[in-house]
Amino acid sequence: MELILKQDVENLGFKDDIVKVKNGYGRNFLIPKGLAVMATSSAKKVLAENLKQRAFKEQKLIEDAQKLAKELDKLDIKIEAKAGAGNKLFGSVGTIDLEAALTKAGKPIERKAIRLAGGSVKMLGTHTASIRLHREVYTDLDFEVTKAAAEN
Repeated sequence: MELILKQDVENLGFKDDIVKVKNGYGRNFLIPKGLAVMATSSAKKVLAENLKQRAFKEQKLIEDAQKLAKELDKLDIKIEAKAGAGNKLFGSVGTIDLEAALTKAGKPIERKAIRLAGGSVKMLGTHTASIRLHREVYTDLDFEVTKAAAEN
């Protein structure tokens, strides 16, 4: 029996795969649970059209993410933080601070997409953050942590 999976099924296949299973497994488990549908010729045509549309949308998302990655490479991000002797920060600079700096620069990126080595920055200087713009598009962003001007 040929079925089209509607969801990922462990040890069988992924969403939108066409799989062959025994009749009992298909009729008594996969179809009643809503995990699969019969792979009729019309269902296969609908699946092919959906996959084509999804591939087009996915390609557009990847192109947009790559364009944003090039724009981020050109950015000069500086974050001011209070620091003491030996270039050590009072506190740390984390993904929240980097997200705020990127938003201020006109490139809002979700905090969940930003990764800092060690979780946070605790020293002045130039550092690198890894940013996931898409499942397939990653970029490294260099930013500088500078000493904040002394307040009176």
